[in-house]
Amino acid sequence: MREIIRSDVNEDWGHSGIVEAGEFAFVNYCVGDIGQSIEHQIQGAFDHLEKRLESIGLTLESVVKIDCMFRDIWNIPVLEKVIKERFNGKYPARKSLQTEFAHRGGEDGLQFQLDAIAFKG
Repeated sequence: MREIIRSDVNEDWGHSGIVEAGEFAFVNYCVGDIGQSIEHQIQGAFDHLEKRLESIGLTLESVVKIDCMFRDIWNIPVLEKVIKERFNGKYPARKSLQTEFAHRGGEDGLQFQLDAIAFKG
């Protein structure tokens, strides 16, 4: 069995931001620009994802699946706009869902988060 590599570890939260296992990298809890507009938060989450991918030698082109979590699911059209700008027609599979984030700030705080799976092949 090949080694599983965990990085961007947060001991306080008890999670790894990136887990590399076999041909895939699992990237979680990508957020950004908390407290700003939904578009800024979505852009910020993708910026965070890109930085994490770069840290293991990958780009957005390697992303094969994203799970998108919204405080308000009706903001999906904003996500679709951002995805079209960032992925240039090479879109990952995607799931979107609505959740109440356990984050201070409530409605004025975290509005969007994404997790991703990237192919390392």
